[in-house]
Amino acid sequence: MSTAAVPTDYTNRVLYSEEAASFSPEVLAEMDAHIAKYPPDRKRSALIPLLLLVVQRERGYIDNAGVNFLAQKLELEVTDVWETATFYSMFNMRPVGRHHIQICKTLSCRVMGEPQITEHICNRLGIHVGETTPDERFTVSLVECLGSCGTAPMMQIGFDYHEDLTPEKVDKLLDSLE
Repeated sequence: MSTAAVPTDYTNRVLYSEEAASFSPEVLAEMDAHIAKYPPDRKRSALIPLLLLVVQRERGYIDNAGVNFLAQKLELEVTDVWETATFYSMFNMRPVGRHHIQICKTLSCRVMGEPQITEHICNRLGIHVGETTPDERFTVSLVECLGSCGTAPMMQIGFDYHEDLTPEKVDKLLDSLE
């Protein structure tokens, strides 16, 4: 199977609406606790934690309604929230599988075997880069440097790093995931 990349420029697929997400009182309290860590005139500093730890966790990905909510909550322009969300690969702009496999594609990993690892994973899962398995268990993405050049090739699944990858290590790891 070819590992040809599916376009990952998700920003051109955002359909703007004025809908804003709603969150439970517990989640709103968590947001307020994050915002309280910063001076009142620096609420914007809470944007990244709120995008990652709250909106993406609660909604599964960064969507228009979540962005609209944060823009209102932090008194920002919607474009300010989108420019941050689309800059970092840790934010998902569309739903991803339960196990999001993010394979480092930069120089050290590429030289040390990333293309073969990516091809092996895609062949094993029966999907291309940028796709999710039909059972929604796995999504495979290529991402910029994950900062583990000395242990290349590597990938991240959730918040866990997996380094010095070989096809055998990958198979064992995939077998261990539910």
